[in-house]
Amino acid sequence: MTDAELAAQLADTAGRLLRTVRDSMMLGRATLGGAGDAVANQFLVRALREQRPADAVLSEEECDDQARLSHERVWIVDPVDGTREYGECRADWAVHVGLAIGGVPVTGAVALPDARGGIVLRSDTPVPLPPAPATLRMVVSRTRPAPEAVAVATAIGAELVPMGSAGAKAMSIILGDADIYLHSGGQYEWDSCAPAAVALAHGLHASRIDGSPLVYNQADTYMPDLLICRHDHVALVRDALAAQAKSPSSSA
Repeated sequence: MTDAELAAQLADTAGRLLRTVRDSMMLGRATLGGAGDAVANQFLVRALREQRPADAVLSEEECDDQARLSHERVWIVDPVDGTREYGECRADWAVHVGLAIGGVPVTGAVALPDARGGIVLRSDTPVPLPPAPATLRMVVSRTRPAPEAVAVATAIGAELVPMGSAGAKAMSIILGDADIYLHSGGQYEWDSCAPAAVALAHGLHASRIDGSPLVYNQADTYMPDLLICRHDHVALVRDALAAQAKSPSSSA
């Protein structure tokens, strides 16, 4: 298999495993998320080590072995992105399988097992993007929307679309459910590597909110912010952010 085929098969299989665990009805909500994380993580990490033994692996659910820093190729996975949504049987959770080469998110697959009958969006099979509507839609966290995103949405007249996982938010632009994903509340590399790879392959813009590139396989896996949108909307968002930074209220 190619790297992209491997990523897609792993994400799809992990999503099916997670649904099987949840649908067994053997676990309550308090324990379901942890069990799902553990099952999916064991499968993804073991499969990657068997299928790509020369590569390094970074997973949210695995102790970080910083020997990965000496590797050019690093698989970055989030076994369950949106554990709360998974446990609540919502559709806005995801499985992320991404590959960074030289720090660049080049290959990825994002499985949305409960969305639209279960789908996997892949970096090797981009689909045409739906046209943007007259009123743009800003996808934000359903529990803690970033103040910057809310302020930008107000400034550009965008509608807020609350949603769960980072992967679901990023993929909502490809699926035509949203237009801009601006996050400034802090994430980690596994939250955005696969979504960024898929978004870039579909011709979208993906960067830090200051325009600097997303760089992966760093010693510190924390990633403070993220912007994914159509290229046509980048200047609109940055202008609104700049105006917000200069406003008296933001400096008070």
